[in-house]
Formats: sequence, structure tokens, C-alpha cells
Amino acid sequence: MPRFSIIVPTHDVSGRLSDCLESVLAQSGDLELLTVLPTASGPAAPIVARYAERDARVRSVCTDPADGLGAARNAGVAAARGDYLLFLDGDDTFTPDAVLRIDERLNATHDPDLLLFDHERIHWFDGGQGSALERVWAGAPVGAFSLKQHTALPDPLLPAWSAAYRRQFATRHTLTFAPGMFTDLSWCLPAALHARDLAVLDQICVRHHLRRQGRRTHLPGPHHMDFLDQLDLVMRQANELDPPTAVRERLFLRLFHEVLKTAAEPARLGSSSLQRQFFKRASHLYQLHRPAGLTVPSGSLGVQHRLLAANAHTASRALRSLRRSSRITLPVPKRARRNANPRTTLYRTFLEEPVDENLAVYSAYWGRGYTCNPAAIHTAVRRLAPHIKSVFLVTEDTQGHVPDDVECVVIGSARYWEVMARAKYTFNNVNFEPAVRKRSGTVHVQTQHGTPLKRMGLDTSEYPAACSTIGNYQHLLQRIARWDFNLSSNRHSTEIWERAYPGGYETLDYGYPRNDAFYNTTLAGVQELRRRLGIPEDRIAVLYAPTYRDYAGGFDARLDLASFCEALGDEFVVVLRAHHSDEGSPGHLQALHSGKLIDLTEHYSPEEVCLVSDVLISDYSSITFDYANLDRPMVTYAPDWEMYRDTRGTYFDLPAAPPGPLARTPQQLTEIFRTGEWNGDRARALRSAFRGRFCDFDDGRAAERVVRRVLLQQAAEDIPPVIPLASRTPAPAAGLAHAPLREVPCHDAHT
Repeated sequence: MPRFSIIVPTHDVSGRLSDCLESVLAQSGDLELLTVLPTASGPAAPIVARYAERDARVRSVCTDPADGLGAARNAGVAAARGDYLLFLDGDDTFTPDAVLRIDERLNATHDPDLLLFDHERIHWFDGGQGSALERVWAGAPVGAFSLKQHTALPDPLLPAWSAAYRRQFATRHTLTFAPGMFTDLSWCLPAALHARDLAVLDQICVRHHLRRQGRRTHLPGPHHMDFLDQLDLVMRQANELDPPTAVRERLFLRLFHEVLKTAAEPARLGSSSLQRQFFKRASHLYQLHRPAGLTVPSGSLGVQHRLLAANAHTASRALRSLRRSSRITLPVPKRARRNANPRTTLYRTFLEEPVDENLAVYSAYWGRGYTCNPAAIHTAVRRLAPHIKSVFLVTEDTQGHVPDDVECVVIGSARYWEVMARAKYTFNNVNFEPAVRKRSGTVHVQTQHGTPLKRMGLDTSEYPAACSTIGNYQHLLQRIARWDFNLSSNRHSTEIWERAYPGGYETLDYGYPRNDAFYNTTLAGVQELRRRLGIPEDRIAVLYAPTYRDYAGGFDARLDLASFCEALGDEFVVVLRAHHSDEGSPGHLQALHSGKLIDLTEHYSPEEVCLVSDVLISDYSSITFDYANLDRPMVTYAPDWEMYRDTRGTYFDLPAAPPGPLARTPQQLTEIFRTGEWNGDRARALRSAFRGRFCDFDDGRAAERVVRRVLLQQAAEDIPPVIPLASRTPAPAAGLAHAPLREVPCHDAHT
């Protein structure tokens, strides 16, 4: 039997779950880790599975996510085997040696029923805020004590994960988390009331990460009625236990102090009818549970108590208005608009017009043309939702990259400001400019444009070369706040987006619409693309697609392309796809003189470039993850991995698990092709493992799922499920028929 059972609910925390589990398993001490999964196939499941494979202390149970946090914790308690229960939210972490310090304190106080310890709130941008429970430690007895011996308790703001509970004690008193929000109240306060002896540990043991969008319990809505349900439950238990009068009065006053705080903030409750409903029920509970002989506080707080007891909602609201009107507000001088921006003035005019419920706007790569996920979604919209009128945003230079039957609008034109002001739906794979406002009732879908190997968003803050490309972080956060939906192509991306782009959006694990082409294109279609793009029919097309290097400041192939093309021989042809940020740079222009080289950098569709190729050479580009869907050979060329990793920052070690043979020098790269290792058995094994890790959701129907969910608002059961990876059939490679299947011994220099 372990000393501690640590219960970790995992719903909606995949972005930080790995950090949480690492912090638990790094603890010294006898423990078991019980993860509670909302579903056996959700985004948290593979994360937990990785830890369970490496550590036998990890166990899992499943609950229905609709049952909420309370049910998840109850399931963990039911499965626990430890002497003591510890709770930890899946996006929080233990401090180093926290469990050891808790164990030492339990031993020193002779294993009390309940041990309270401190926590630290961590700002969503990783800023610690220090001790959160100083009020509890002040005046606490040195050893174990009873509830009546410490006036700081009971405390309704104590979270469940800031204490250790003796499991037999919890079982004997049938402690459970009640349904609904504010569920900590239904566990923590009865635990304190039942405890024979308590102790405190004045040390920070948990780092509680605050979400950028704030606490769910502070968001407006009817869930604040749940607080009253939990209050009623706790007070009924207190009445049955008949604690000392002082304890009961403290509990009553502290609970209703929180009630009055909510009643004083109308924004939390929203509608006036809900405000009246909340006040009326709170008044009933006040009268029902008020201890006999209670002396209400003096001053303004006492007036609020009396108004609540009398259900005087109108008078309470008038008092609140009076208090606010008494605050001195200095007038703000009007500023002349002598240099008003004509664009802004025009935009404000369009914002006064109603939202067009059937207008959708699409943009990719700051207007680079008809491409990527927005273009794929647009194509599906025309098929599945023809009532939607669509326009594609472009720059003046890229108007020619849009099909004739697609309406395009030049960014910055009067028509641009009109559609941006009035569109119901907007789709972008980057972001719109800061001047664009998010109107109430409109829907913005962030489609993304790759799988993150390199650090993204707020995760770039420690890497100067990376954060210089982000610009103003405050502007980035403002843009994230516009997102209603965010697309993901694999579970890895889902984890990263949550932490790199913190916001209140809904993640759509649907796959990338642009990658639908990898499953919906026939052999005849691939052959036609090759003819159109000038790829010889009898050649094996090698796609070379290096990423952008922030530290290099321009195209840097780290490869003599002319010599490489020559070394490959007539069996191959090399297709170059430079990063769009390197397009037209001196290094890129020099590469075009490499002889046997077809440059498709400017081709509008990366997907078509992938389809016409037979093998990919890339380094750290996200094209690797997309190309894996085609199940074609891939070679990783990583001559500067350490430099790239240290300057740009990465999420995992690509050379440790590459999608195919790995080369660190031009000579090794040439040898991989000369010997046939690029298409051998080991290459296929590496590719298979890589696909299993990063090809979760792309199956040819991603665009359809987006349209049905976002524009047609269909129910989840009506949206096509993701086809399992083993059942998918990717587009065939037209040139691989000319590639002999050979296997050679692996060279250590390549792996």
C-alpha cells in the first residue's frame, strides 16, 4: 500500500499535463499517480499512456467529462490505495520535494486526519505571486490541533489540492465532491468539520497556474447558483455535526461574505433576472442557516447582511449604485482628431452597419494568395454551404494567385474594410492586423499552418531570435482573444497551442483541411500535376524543403545543391521548395543556378508540391509532419540542429526520433541516396513510428468537419469521425515505381 495516492483529473489540460505528471513522478516518496481521463481516446490519453509505459506507479480511471471535476476526483478517490489522498489539477505542478516535506510533517504531527499546506498562484505568463495562505498560518498551533483551536478555520477559499487527507478518515465520513461548480466546498469544509485533528505545513507545495482567461468560477453565468447549492449542503452538514458555536458562526459568516461579493458584482451573474434569482435564494439560505444569536458585522458590511436577510434586492442594488456614484471621477478631455486615419474612419463607418450573417472572409499568410487551410475550407464551403458568400484577401501582388471564380479583395482597400467590418465568419492561418475589431456575434477560426517543432507564441519569450519574429506580445494576446475556434492536426499540436496561445477558444481536433488533398488525390491526379509542374515522368522527384532560420537571416541550404544534384545522377530530379520568408533572398536566387533543379518555391500550393514528389528531404520544417500523411520516404538533413535548437527553441528532439534516415553532413546525405537507405526497411520503420505520433487527425475530411461544425452548426454526432490511421489510403507516388527497394546496413553516422 503506497503512502500517497495523488489524484490528477486531466480534462481540458493537455497543454500543461506533461509538466504536471513530471512534477509528480519526480517526487521522492512512496506514491501512486491516479490520472482520471475524461475519455479513453481524448487528447490526454496518449500523454498519460507515455508515462504509464515508463513508470508503474501511474494508473488511470475514466469518467464522463459531462459529469465534471467533482465526479473525476470521486473516481480517483474510489480507486486510491494510499494512506493519504492528495489532489492536483492537471495544469498545476508540485514544487520539488513537496511530497517529502508533506510526509515529514505528517510524521511529526502523528498522522492527523488533515494536513493543510501552502500554494503559490502562478500568473499565466509564469510570474509567481508568493504564498497564498498566509492568513491560515497566522496564529496556528505548533502541532496537531482541533478546529476550535484555530480561528482562521474553517476557510471556504481553501482549495482541495492544498491539503492531504487521510484516506480512512475520508472513507469513514463518506467525503465526496458534489456535482457542479465550486465543488471544493463540498469536500474541504466537511473535511475540516469532521477532522479529529489537523495540522499545517507553512511551505509552498503546489504551484497553481492561473489561466489567462481567468478562473472559470469568476466567469459570468448561471453557474454561480451552484455556489448556493454547495453552501446549503455544507451548512446542513454543519448543523448535523453541531460544532462549537464559534466554529459555526465563522463558517456562516465566511460563506456569506463570498455570497455578498458575488451579489455586489452584477457582471458575474449577467441578466437582471438571474441577479434577482440569486439574491432571493441567498436570502432564503441566510434565514435558514443563520446561527441563533449571531451578531452581524458593523458598518457597511452589516447593512449588506441585513438587506440580504430581508431579501431587499432593490434596496441592495440602490446601495451599490450609491457607493459607486460617490467615487470621484475626473473628466477626460476630448482630443482633437486633426490627423484621423482615413482608413480607420472608413472602418468605423462600416462597423455601424449590421453583420452580414452569410458573409465569410478568408486570408492566408498575410494575403499571399489562395492557399493553405483557408483555401481548402473555402472550397468545402462552396460545396456544403453554398448560401455563404466568400471573399479571399490578397495583396496587390498576389491577385493573380486566386482562381477566376473566387472573389478576391485587396488588403487595405475600401472593400477590405467593409468585409472585415461586416463578415460573420473569418478564417486565417496567421492573424489579422491589430486594427481589426472582433464584433459581437461574429466567429473567427484560427486555422494554423503547421505542426510546431520550433517554439511558438508565448513560448518564444526565452529565445531572442524567435521572439523578434513575434513582435509585440500584447498585440499577439489581443489577436488570440479574437479566436473562437483553433484547428489542430495532431495531439502534439493540441497540447502546444493551449500553452503557446492561451485563450478561451475551442480546439477543433479535426486535422488540417489543406492536407485533405493527400488522401483525396488519385494516381491520375498526381501524374497530371507532375506534367503541369514539369516533373519528368521517369524520374524520382526529391523534394528539398528547408525551414527558415531566424539566426541566418536568409536562405541557407547548408548544402551545395549543384554538387548534390550531380551526385544523385539521372535517376533523380531535385525539387526545391524554400520557405516563403526566404523567397527571393540572395541565397535562394543563387540556388536557382544549381543545374538539375526545379524551383517550386513560388507555387501557390505546397500540397501539390508534396504530391508530385516521391521523397522528402527536410530539416526542421513543419512540412515534414504534413508529408508524413503521404507515407512516402523522408530523410532528415540536420547539419545545424544544435544551433537551431539553442537559438529558436524546440519542443522535442527531432534527431532522436526522425521520420527517416538522418544526415548531419552533405556527404552523409549523398550516401543515404547512393546506397538506397532512403527507401529501405529501417526508413519505413522510422516513418511508421513518426506517422503514428503526428498523423492523428488528417484523413481527407478535415475541411468538411470544419464547415459542418462552424458554419452549419451541426451536432457532434453528425460530424464525420476521424478515420483511424491504419484505415487511411494516401495518394500514391507516381515516381516511386522507378525506385528499387533495397536495404543496406545502417551507418552510425546517419542515426
